[in-house]
Amino acid sequence: MPPTIPGFTYHRVPVADGVSLNAAVSGSGSPVVLLHGFPQTHLMWRHVAADLAADHTVICPDLRGYGASDKPAETDGSGDSYAKRTMANDIVALAHTLGHDRFALAGHDRGALVAFRAGLDHPDTVTHLACLDVLPTLDMWDVLHGVTAAVGFHLYLMAQPPGLPEELIAAAPDAFFGHFLDLWANDPHAIPADVRTAYLDACRAAVPSIVADYRASAGVDLAHDQADRDAGNRLRMPVAVLQQDWGAALGFDAAALWRDWAPDLRHSTVTCGHFMAEEAPADVAKALRDLLAR
Repeated sequence: MPPTIPGFTYHRVPVADGVSLNAAVSGSGSPVVLLHGFPQTHLMWRHVAADLAADHTVICPDLRGYGASDKPAETDGSGDSYAKRTMANDIVALAHTLGHDRFALAGHDRGALVAFRAGLDHPDTVTHLACLDVLPTLDMWDVLHGVTAAVGFHLYLMAQPPGLPEELIAAAPDAFFGHFLDLWANDPHAIPADVRTAYLDACRAAVPSIVADYRASAGVDLAHDQADRDAGNRLRMPVAVLQQDWGAALGFDAAALWRDWAPDLRHSTVTCGHFMAEEAPADVAKALRDLLAR
């Protein structure tokens, strides 16, 4: 059995036709939903979730296509099954089923893109928004240029039409997913062996859906972001962004890019690695508490 978050109760919650999410829940008080990134599961929040559960209801789901949640096939070529809009709707339905019509939302990496979309699409539902170590999809593609874009090679690989990316990744899944766990962590001890094994096991069983999630960010997600930019839609709630200083390496102003989307923004640069909720959980928990106090 994969590890669980101690003290959390696990639920399997229907959120859409034929799709249920695995979610860990604990605590009482105002609700906070925490969304994981790649190549992880809800377990990445284990330290922060335990901290916040002292005075909040904390909900940690596996995203559609990841972990122990359902992984519907993308069959019609539209990308809608793994559009961030669809995945955001999952999270709103999950919270509603658990009794919460309004909630704070924090996401890391892929989960932050889902959280961002939820904030735009459901401004009366998401009270506070935190995004960890991403740029919005539209901006992400814009800042990747030349040889420096090699850091995001996986984005281009998984943007290819169905078939080749899935075949290549499935041929050596532990090498592929393990590469990112190794490369992106400043502190390799932050992800212990049992958690690393759980991440690799979960990813190995989810190659098509993980690729579909990324492929959507080269298609339908871009269209949704561009439509919001063209319409002047912005995030209405207090927003906190924590990021590594990728802007210095790739030549962009991350805070300025985020400010275009979020008028009520507090942007912070961190010194830990990408997996900040595991490498610096006390700092992340404090940042989320500061956000919730706004």
